[in-house]
Amino acid sequence: MASSSIPSSCFFCNSPLIPSNSASTSTTRFALSSSHSFSFDGSTGVSLNRDGSASRIHAKFEKFQGDSPQDNLEETPPPSSFQEALQTLTDDDDEEKEEDDSCLPSDLEGAVRQSSQASSLFVCSGGMRAIVELLIPQLQFLDDEGAQSELWELSRIFIDTLIEETGCQRVKAIFPDAGAAALLKYRWKDAAFGFSSLSDRKPVEKEDEIVVMVVPDYQMLRYVEKITSSLSDDPPRPLIMWNPRLISEDVGVGINVRNLKRYFLSTFTTVYSMRPLPSGAVFRCYPGLWKVFYDDKDRPNRYLLATEFISRPNAEDLEIVFGNVEENSEQGPSFLDHVFFVVSCINKFTAIC
Repeated sequence: MASSSIPSSCFFCNSPLIPSNSASTSTTRFALSSSHSFSFDGSTGVSLNRDGSASRIHAKFEKFQGDSPQDNLEETPPPSSFQEALQTLTDDDDEEKEEDDSCLPSDLEGAVRQSSQASSLFVCSGGMRAIVELLIPQLQFLDDEGAQSELWELSRIFIDTLIEETGCQRVKAIFPDAGAAALLKYRWKDAAFGFSSLSDRKPVEKEDEIVVMVVPDYQMLRYVEKITSSLSDDPPRPLIMWNPRLISEDVGVGINVRNLKRYFLSTFTTVYSMRPLPSGAVFRCYPGLWKVFYDDKDRPNRYLLATEFISRPNAEDLEIVFGNVEENSEQGPSFLDHVFFVVSCINKFTAIC
């Protein structure tokens, strides 16, 4: 497990790094092609938010509901004295510290920014190969109209945040195909990063300091491995794979898949992982541990921390965790049904474990 100490400057970019711990809140906005921000709606997925207001990054997870946290606040009378006001602030701080799920983001855009901050810490600590995974249905199934466009916009938020956090001026974004790279380069004329595709003759230049592969898939695996190998040459440069899809569910778990996990993916560190589940969530944000949350039955859309792991919990680990939660709760068979559904969901996503 990597140390949680934060360096004062970026290892690769030789620029000051302002650390953003898991309790901080960022209000910086990044220009998108349509000048919109994103919010998450539980029924429709990612949606555009035209009000331009800054989102809370490290707020409550709230199952990625689109409701604003302020909408759920009860009105309270103003304090009658300074001492009373100070006591109110102190009580609020104490309550915030006690929340198990305070490390979780409040929406999808917040998760993207938080994942970029975790990647920046990893890179500036000397890390070389990182994986960011947002295992959210809206980012896994891109058949719906406009889904890919929204995915590209989210990837830009990730890259722009990475540039701001590290101070690097030579970041290269590698997209799955030349068509997507050309379209986004034309659309994002103000982008502060370079564009290329996996199939380009020379996707990475010597001047590039950090490389981000956006949604690399299994059909382009040999290009991914070739680029990864070239980045290990002198001078070595960090590579971040953002939401990789290097194993197809249709292929199954054969010897090639096992070799891919053992000899290639095992050289990467998962610096950020967000996986909502029917009865909880699995979460990791570098340099923190892997956390397993379960539903708080007394508070809708909130979580309680079940346990933490040094490494990624597998399906068996989660079956034990949720089984223990079920034994210690008064919830009936419906919760146990959720447990089995959770295990099936985990097995579905073990391809990138």
